[in-house]
Amino acid sequence: MEVDSASNEIVRGDPEDVARLEAWLADGYAKSFRTACLILGNPADAEEAVQEAFLRAWRFRDSLPGGVDVRRWLYRVVVNSCNSKLRTEIPHRDRRGRDDALESVIDTGAATSVAASTDLLAALGDLPVALRTVVVLRYFADLSEREIATAIGRPVGTVKSRLHEARRQLASHPALREDPDAAPATAEERE
Repeated sequence: MEVDSASNEIVRGDPEDVARLEAWLADGYAKSFRTACLILGNPADAEEAVQEAFLRAWRFRDSLPGGVDVRRWLYRVVVNSCNSKLRTEIPHRDRRGRDDALESVIDTGAATSVAASTDLLAALGDLPVALRTVVVLRYFADLSEREIATAIGRPVGTVKSRLHEARRQLASHPALREDPDAAPATAEERE
């Protein structure tokens, strides 16, 4: 999400410029929805989480200190909203939507095929939420490790170790291996 200095002015409390505010929301909403969809695994839950996140962001816009990257701040609000939903509402029901409902959030132009996208969604869905969140923020929201650390409220070292563990689990996931019947390579075989 491209956020310019004009967006920073809006977030800090310039209520008179409604057109710029609408542009800021329009620019950030689609990417935030995609991120929430991939974290939560259900488009309906993601829609609720993003709406709640944007309401929170608007409500607390005056608390944002000057010079803070609005994009990182907004992703933190979105991730926190997703985590709240995972903690409170979703454990009481099946949080998995239909697999085809999530296909719309994967950029199939970047994937080699729709099958690869489906396999990737399946593998992402099998990751624990903490690992899935950092993978989504890194590879789908294109945040740096430092930006991810800010967004999830953890040290950069934690982000690096979670990314490493997620990559390890994804590499051994049957849906992403070329030969699903083959056992994953050991560390000695990879060297």
